[in-house]
Amino acid sequence: MASRLNPYISFAGDARQAMEFYKEVFGGTLALNTYGEYGDSDAPEAANIMHGMLETPAGFTLMGADSPPGMASTPGTNISVSVSGDDESELRGYWEKLSADGSVSVPLERQMWGDVFGMCTDRFGIAWMVNIRGQQG
Repeated sequence: MASRLNPYISFAGDARQAMEFYKEVFGGTLALNTYGEYGDSDAPEAANIMHGMLETPAGFTLMGADSPPGMASTPGTNISVSVSGDDESELRGYWEKLSADGSVSVPLERQMWGDVFGMCTDRFGIAWMVNIRGQQG
């Protein structure tokens, strides 16, 4: 699979409603995963969206999620750029260049959903997420 670059929006508890709205606007297929599917299903935020992805017939991809517990969602600073795919070498190369002279908020490492994932802000203040699908080790 080729790497993909798309916007990723953080919401303050209404990601499900927002992503369903965008599906009404653009059409396509919407996949939603909750925090409860990957953690404590009894936690207050268990029904919140951990990851949502809308893929449209026009070829658009829009991702979004509710901000994790303890992390603020501030309109105007709640959009990141996501780069994802399964080419580990290519994506690690992007990560190294994007995070150089920037700041890393989540190190590029294996996450609870099984992928290698990291978040950084580049030297120009742009937030990036890199996700390497299906990597073992």
